[in-house]
Amino acid sequence: MKHTIPVTLIIILIFFLSQVIGLYALSYTIKGIGYTPEGEVVVEYADTAIGERPQLYDMGMFLYMIAAILIGTGLILLLVKFKKFKIWKAMFFFAVWMTCSVTLGVFVDPIIAFSVSIFLAFFKIFKPNMIIHNVSELLIYPGIAIIFVPNLNIFWVTLLLLVISVYDVFAVWKSKHMVSMAQFQTKSRAFAGVFVTYKLKAKKGLSKAARTVKGKKTAKTAKKEVASVEYRNAILGGGDIAFPLIFAGVVMDSLIKMSVAKTTAFAYALIIPVVVAIALFSLLAFAKKDRFYPAMPFITAGCLAGYGILWLLGSGIIA
Repeated sequence: MKHTIPVTLIIILIFFLSQVIGLYALSYTIKGIGYTPEGEVVVEYADTAIGERPQLYDMGMFLYMIAAILIGTGLILLLVKFKKFKIWKAMFFFAVWMTCSVTLGVFVDPIIAFSVSIFLAFFKIFKPNMIIHNVSELLIYPGIAIIFVPNLNIFWVTLLLLVISVYDVFAVWKSKHMVSMAQFQTKSRAFAGVFVTYKLKAKKGLSKAARTVKGKKTAKTAKKEVASVEYRNAILGGGDIAFPLIFAGVVMDSLIKMSVAKTTAFAYALIIPVVVAIALFSLLAFAKKDRFYPAMPFITAGCLAGYGILWLLGSGIIA
């Protein structure tokens, strides 16, 4: 198992809560449901706290997101190469501030949303601790979903998952630049994703190096050095949270467009994060320690499996 069971369950819980919050916030942004002259259902979403969404739909939004991912990755790799931690922190601060504001702006006045979000962003980046870091994670990815979901359909969001899965495999196992980016973010203490640091069970006795040295003082020092490295970081990348949420959101949107009640569509869509959470737990359970794995292929499989289960339970309401 890659991490201890309690830590693994914490990661899964944070992931699942972010999905629930995201789907609920997305449903809350729906301000009306209308019909075209041809009788098709149109779902109207309120503008976000930071303004209107990009006026791109389906293939246009798909290409926009792919381009944004490639450009963003290129910029981060430049920062990794030149070790520009401060620039990364500034960029990440702005991203956290805006996305959290989008989520909170669904429920409260935009001024309050901006104020609370800048507080979260400041402590997340400049005074980091695990609680603030992971609480803000519950708000970041719903904000991303609120921006993109209304502009995608099932076909294009599925294609997006498949493309990102292939890219993830290449980036982790082939080029390994995703690993470099994760290590850079961890070192800068501004990691985009779930981050849990935990202490491993202390080893009994001294290390081999400690046993071979002479003198009690040296042995005690060696023992302390062994104990000081008994910590491990458990991480789950931000994309591994955002993309399944976007997929589930598009599924919920498509159900509403099929005249399914909003609360029913929300309940059906929750099947997807449940199945994805099981897929993630399986990955973490069978993964080896101290190795990086591309999570997106497992997440995509979970999304598609959840969609299939939803279709079966819905008695074919999804065309």
